[in-house]
Amino acid sequence: MPPEQLSLRITDAVSKIVDAEKLQVNWMEQSAIARELFDDIVGIGPIETLLSDPKVTDILVNGPNTVYVERGGRLELTGYKFRDDNHVLEVARRIAASIGRRVDEANPMVDARLKDGSRVNVIAPPLSVYGTIISIRKFSKDFMGLNGLCQGGSFSEAMLRFLEIAARCRLNILVSGGTGSGKTTLLNALSGLVDENERIVTIEDAAEIALQRPHVVSLETRQRNTEGTGEVSQRDLLRNSLRMRPDRIIIGEVRGAEVYDMLQAMNTGHDGSMSTIHANSARDALLRLENLMLSSLVNYQSRGARQQIASALDLVIHVERGATGQRFIREISEIVSLEGDVITSQTLFEYAGETIGDKDGGNAFRYTGSRPHFEAKIAKFGLLEELCTVLRP
Repeated sequence: MPPEQLSLRITDAVSKIVDAEKLQVNWMEQSAIARELFDDIVGIGPIETLLSDPKVTDILVNGPNTVYVERGGRLELTGYKFRDDNHVLEVARRIAASIGRRVDEANPMVDARLKDGSRVNVIAPPLSVYGTIISIRKFSKDFMGLNGLCQGGSFSEAMLRFLEIAARCRLNILVSGGTGSGKTTLLNALSGLVDENERIVTIEDAAEIALQRPHVVSLETRQRNTEGTGEVSQRDLLRNSLRMRPDRIIIGEVRGAEVYDMLQAMNTGHDGSMSTIHANSARDALLRLENLMLSSLVNYQSRGARQQIASALDLVIHVERGATGQRFIREISEIVSLEGDVITSQTLFEYAGETIGDKDGGNAFRYTGSRPHFEAKIAKFGLLEELCTVLRP
């Protein structure tokens, strides 16, 4: 049944029940009841309204009586509630069923994606002690470009021009940061500078990257089914993508064995590839890459892993979320080379003060004065003079 027709049927049913039972319910209350029933049948229950709120970025359901949201980088408790534990579990099961999965004692953890692209994680008893937990990271429908991020105080004008040059000149970029720090948002903005004639392949666990480019192939992993088979990992998709004639490969997040294949791709002609990783700093991001390689590849040596990282990556951009919820770039570091057993890097730009968000730019960000070693790559695209202008002290 079409949603509009179902909505009319529910409204009519509510009106008939009110009349038959002679209930003291006005038309506004009837409308609210009908809407709640509609959301319960085809949506995600009482939190459906939050899903359509453009200011909400995360919805966190901690059992039937506690629903938090994140607005403007800050968590706040809402007044939304479910009827009981079974109501929360039923909504979780409906979400899982939409992707052919189920939630029960045998399968208490599920990652899913809603129709609008929002990412959902469900964890149910017995793993969750106090009822079913639903965590939703909303999919933003509004594309935020580098200019918008710059105007919002995420970085300076000089950093904006530098990032534009880096993306256009096909530097290999890794964006690091914590959960909710804006890694995917920045990755989306950087990808908006890719030439329209280039073929881009994106690989993600849950499709969040929304590239504003005409030639994009989006691939998404698949979890194993209830029989324990049918899993397709990021590494499987990455290996397959190399046969799809990509100009650039963008991986939503590296967190396993696919890191080796990603670095191999960067080293074998797929310049301009990008990815994100969870880390506390740009330096920690390199260490995490190394640990991922060593933990997933048997008998692989540390020096070999560092050599791969040093030769594949050009830039690591570390993003953070401040105490006020403001997301900003903490540092932009260049990966220089491998000297002995150490990956050498240098910071090109860094966050320098508390004037972040100042409309005049203030002194929140500064160029360190270091000259990048990838100038030869920039020169190939005829933008060396522009880079020198940007990096002028």
